[in-house]
Amino acid sequence: MSNKEITVLGLGSMGVTIARLYLDKGYKVWVWNRTADKAAALVSRGAVLARSAAEALRASPVALMCVYDYRAVDAILGAEGVAAAMDGRLLVQLTTGSPQDARDAEAWAHRQGATYLEGAIQAAPDQMGQPDTPILMSGAQHVFRAAEPLLGVLGGGIVYLGEKASAAAAMDLATLSTIYGTMLGFLHGARVAEHEGFDVAEYGRIVAGIMPTFAGFLQHEGSVIQSGNFAISQSPMRISVEATQRILQTAQQAGINTEFPTFAAGLFQRADAAGLGGEELAALIKLLRG
Repeated sequence: MSNKEITVLGLGSMGVTIARLYLDKGYKVWVWNRTADKAAALVSRGAVLARSAAEALRASPVALMCVYDYRAVDAILGAEGVAAAMDGRLLVQLTTGSPQDARDAEAWAHRQGATYLEGAIQAAPDQMGQPDTPILMSGAQHVFRAAEPLLGVLGGGIVYLGEKASAAAAMDLATLSTIYGTMLGFLHGARVAEHEGFDVAEYGRIVAGIMPTFAGFLQHEGSVIQSGNFAISQSPMRISVEATQRILQTAQQAGINTEFPTFAAGLFQRADAAGLGGEELAALIKLLRG
């Protein structure tokens, strides 16, 4: 894919950033958005505003789409002339969706004679285009390899997850699960800090200092799960059974919200009752599989 032409569909903050990155690299960039006024700044920098999504797709061999959700995707792809305009083109879908959304979108693209890649951007707009910008990609390997130089404009931290179109969306959800789980625990900890009269900003600084070590621990636990060997290597499950129970009891005594520790302590108690207390912490996944 040596032609330096690209279409960007969707001009929210991420879409605008993507279009700007390609303009800065000397690409001819065609843009389209449901509300055309969002294109003004890009047009002033040399982008070409298409009159319709179909016209934008016909204009270049590759289209990157990044819109609010898959309802918006479906509305755009179902618009007049869009299906016919897809033939022979590559659609790179960067809209956040589910694994099933990705499978359906790939099947639709193939029916129109197009190739397809699914992507999940794990960065904010102002973090795009950096050597370490994390972007997950999946889809046919030969399509990805051909598009790799073009995709590199978006960031240097691209991870290819294989042929299944759903892989990028699935991995995005898996990593978001870590983020939200950590965030819920952090917020419960903030309530503990408030109740005990601690400086919550100081609590945040202490947590930040712990995170690199915690990340290494999570990486180890992932390896344990993949290996299937749950012999104790770093953290016996029983320690976490006791710790989560202690967090719950403290919340109850303090009269603060108990939803998070009730959930966590309950899971670990069930794991212990199932005989997993003498295994590595990651053995909790056996309960989740059940």
